[in-house]
Amino acid sequence: MATIGVLGLQGAFREHIQSIEACGHDAVLIKKVEQLEAVNGLVLPGGESTTMRRLIDRYGFFDALVQFGQAGKPIFGTCAGLILLASQIENDDDNHLGLMDMTVARNAFGRQKQSFEAPLEIKGVADDFEAVFIRAPYVLDVHHDTEVLATYGDKIVAAKQGHYLATAFHPELTDDHRLMAYFIDMVEQSKLASV
Repeated sequence: MATIGVLGLQGAFREHIQSIEACGHDAVLIKKVEQLEAVNGLVLPGGESTTMRRLIDRYGFFDALVQFGQAGKPIFGTCAGLILLASQIENDDDNHLGLMDMTVARNAFGRQKQSFEAPLEIKGVADDFEAVFIRAPYVLDVHHDTEVLATYGDKIVAAKQGHYLATAFHPELTDDHRLMAYFIDMVEQSKLASV
């Protein structure tokens, strides 16, 4: 059985833990770098991307997270996690982890009061997923082999590149665990391939 870590520095990590456990898998709240060695996949939760990056730097996670991804271990970024994964951020010369080939716009759907829910068709996951958008970013453009999984209007809100998965919305804030199950399947496939 796969063990999934959730980065526990800031953001909606408890809800992700509950979603992983609802899928019948073990979840580990990651607060120390050495804990990464014990997990097969990692969730970067929603929160505030700039604050999360400061905490990643303060607690020495940056290189470890990049190495985790480059070693082929799956990473799932939701909302702020999507921004952390992106290779480019609109109007910003700096990216964060830079692992996933896409350009993102932060807070692109507006501020907290513009938060909303919308049904989405997510390729390979669901044709009726109720997505929760809170100060959500979106993907402006995907590059190389990054695949668009879902759009809202003409905006890209879910994407996948190899062992990286990212959503602009918060799947953990609903009782629908199909997207987490999809990620866990990615982790299990990766674990089998590395044996």
